[in-house]
Amino acid sequence: MIRKYWWKIMSIALLVYTCTYGFYVKVPRLDDRMKESIRNFFFHVPMWFTMMILLLVSMIYSIRYLRNPIPKNDAYAVAFASTGVIYGILGLITGAIWANYQWGSPWSGDPKQNGAAIAMLIYLAYFVLRGSLNEDDKKGRIGAVYNIFAFFMLFPTLWILPRLTESLHPGGEGAEGNPGINGKDMDVQMRTVFYPAVIGWTLLGVWISTLKIRYTMLAEKKYNND
Repeated sequence: MIRKYWWKIMSIALLVYTCTYGFYVKVPRLDDRMKESIRNFFFHVPMWFTMMILLLVSMIYSIRYLRNPIPKNDAYAVAFASTGVIYGILGLITGAIWANYQWGSPWSGDPKQNGAAIAMLIYLAYFVLRGSLNEDDKKGRIGAVYNIFAFFMLFPTLWILPRLTESLHPGGEGAEGNPGINGKDMDVQMRTVFYPAVIGWTLLGVWISTLKIRYTMLAEKKYNND
């Protein structure tokens, strides 16, 4: 039993570790405003890491569906995409909370904030598109093509455009000296929490996705039997 569920146990253990030790570990003092809010780095950034991993898996299954249009591939693509979007929304929420403390407003129109919101809207349109189609084959094929497009739109909205414009986020034009944190600011103690957090949140995302897949496959099996 442990061999079968080891990764689920690991997910819970890592998240418990993150949510406890993350509030006790000594963090660097980068500026007067950052202070203890730097601990949000253990939650905000892993959300985006996990989102990218889950959406990548979703895109891979969309490609597999186009090559082999079986319901299983489509179910995997939809499940991982929906979980990825949930993580993206959580990333926006944790980012808004952090921005309110650091920059004085939860939404300052920062290019990376706007780009992330646009990326989530693109993915939400994916589910609207699927819901507007009745035929399963058409829903799967058109949805798969759109899903691939949506994934590659993450790169200009989250990385390319924000780095070419003025941004409060680290890495953007004019970001030198702005209150923010990037990978170079993490010390050894922060890394002992950050990397387990990424693994823990990712495993939880996979766990949630597999539950959605199981529910979808059971519902489809019941529908076919009826």
